[in-house]
Amino acid sequence: MDFQNSSYIIMGGTSGMGLAAAVALQNQGAKVLVVGRDDESFGEAKRKLGASALALGGDATHPETIDQAIQMAHQEFGTITGLFHVAGGSGRKYGDGPLHELTLDGWNKTFEINLTAMMLSNRAMVNYFLEHKQPGMILNMGSVLGFSPSPKYFVTHAYAAAKSAVVGFSKSIASYYASHSICVNVIAPSLFETPMARRAMENEQIQHFLKSKQPLDGGRPGRSEDILNAVLMFLAPDSNFITGQVLAIDGGWSISEGQYQ
Repeated sequence: MDFQNSSYIIMGGTSGMGLAAAVALQNQGAKVLVVGRDDESFGEAKRKLGASALALGGDATHPETIDQAIQMAHQEFGTITGLFHVAGGSGRKYGDGPLHELTLDGWNKTFEINLTAMMLSNRAMVNYFLEHKQPGMILNMGSVLGFSPSPKYFVTHAYAAAKSAVVGFSKSIASYYASHSICVNVIAPSLFETPMARRAMENEQIQHFLKSKQPLDGGRPGRSEDILNAVLMFLAPDSNFITGQVLAIDGGWSISEGQYQ
């Protein structure tokens, strides 16, 4: 995979899986601009990426954030090869949960942070590629919960619906823009060591459940580095014959029954 003379925007790229992807792309020779909402994560991002990377603070649910990111990246790098949209999160604190307890605010906010934000970044990048008459790579972050639910420990129905919609949205735009050589794909992780997963990571019963639910490599939570080979494959400029695909990076989650104590 050749990343020389390539550049990428990573929405949600100042921490966790997004930051790991930014480092991996940079190590391959790509230029990166990372966008994050949490000011506390910027110090670590700048330390790991160095002065050659760009960092922008902003909320992915606001259209001006991706517009500013594109303007900055194009001005600094000359062109933009692709987008990795990682930004999203749990809506549990807003009222997401099982349907009989799900609030309208929880539903709307969960869709806003996981689907509307993605639509905004994807729309802006597609417009950029069309305007400049160039091919492009878009990779969206889904979740295994969008197609492989877990009814006891991971009951957030709005989140599952939003991540399922990520798949439908990505496949639909992949189909429409294929003739423009714009590739759109999805990775769908299971339970990973992220800030969003802190509740699960601190729960002894869930950790026991993981031993049989995602049994690869000893039955552990995923780590950011577990997604990197897939991210590099989907974002590489020479992966221009792959589009509309969904890859689960789940330690076996979607093919395992999972045992309760």
